[in-house]
Amino acid sequence: MSKGLLFLLLAAVGPFWVLQGQVPQPTIWQQRAKERFTRLTSTMKMEISQSQPQESGLKKKKLKKPKRILVFWRCETFIHTSIPSANFALQEMARKTRAFSVELADEYSVFNKKNLKEYDAILFNNTTSLKFENEQQQEAVLNFVRGGKGIIGIHGASDNFYEWEAGAALVGGQFNGHPWTANGTWAFKLDDPTHSLNAAFKGKGFWHSDEIYQYKPSSYQGEENLRVLVSLDMSKEEVMEPLGLEKFEKFNKEYGPGSREVPVSWIREFGKGRLFYTNFGHREDTYKNQAIMRHLYDGILYALGYTNADATPSAKLPPMAAALAPEKSVAK
Repeated sequence: MSKGLLFLLLAAVGPFWVLQGQVPQPTIWQQRAKERFTRLTSTMKMEISQSQPQESGLKKKKLKKPKRILVFWRCETFIHTSIPSANFALQEMARKTRAFSVELADEYSVFNKKNLKEYDAILFNNTTSLKFENEQQQEAVLNFVRGGKGIIGIHGASDNFYEWEAGAALVGGQFNGHPWTANGTWAFKLDDPTHSLNAAFKGKGFWHSDEIYQYKPSSYQGEENLRVLVSLDMSKEEVMEPLGLEKFEKFNKEYGPGSREVPVSWIREFGKGRLFYTNFGHREDTYKNQAIMRHLYDGILYALGYTNADATPSAKLPPMAAALAPEKSVAK
């Protein structure tokens, strides 16, 4: 058979691997992601882009070699529809500030010693129920941050590692329900109004619509290990109200009745490395909030080691006055 005739035959019936039923099939995760996500509109992209920091705020000599962030966005259970918005926000943040570059990944194979050497931080973007394939991957991540690199977590990043205690401890807390749902508007206080990573809020508490987690007492690392930056403002009736709902009564046995601290953003030192975590980011429109995007950016700079920030655990600090949110009737 001539080569020309063979080519025509293959063109008609398809490649050999198609004939053998070997067409590559999408994984369960890929199929679920495809069904869950919608394409960002040009308007949404414009609004997200305009909400990112417009310049790095760093000296030029620090930008000669931008640092690299591995952005991981896989989900094994609940898939947040805001993941594409967050990925795009990070890409725009990188493009505008030139302080770092981002590489998106959703396969566990990226977590190996050799590959991680190429990055300065790992960012978990709304990941859920991650389960690394082996202990080598776990150790690669722990050694990565212990050796002086950064870990950054957005919202669902604390809903992971249910079979890996050290991983949950690294992030600082583990999901235990969200009485403060995504369709509510909640009050937030600045635990340290003068902290450099709270500069975006200009010393004032605020109101914001997002889904806010509480954390398992058994895994939450507490103020003895974390520098808490932002918390729910539990002095507001609207914030306390969900705790009295019947469906959340089961949690009162774990936390006790009445008001309690519910942290939202924190930092910590881990070996020679640094962690920044924020629970903001469930909703797509959070990535159009300039103040929260600046807060995220400042946290990223800290985790990358570009900037210094006081990470003294909150419990080791003298008492300080928090900046509470304004009353909702006058909140802007």
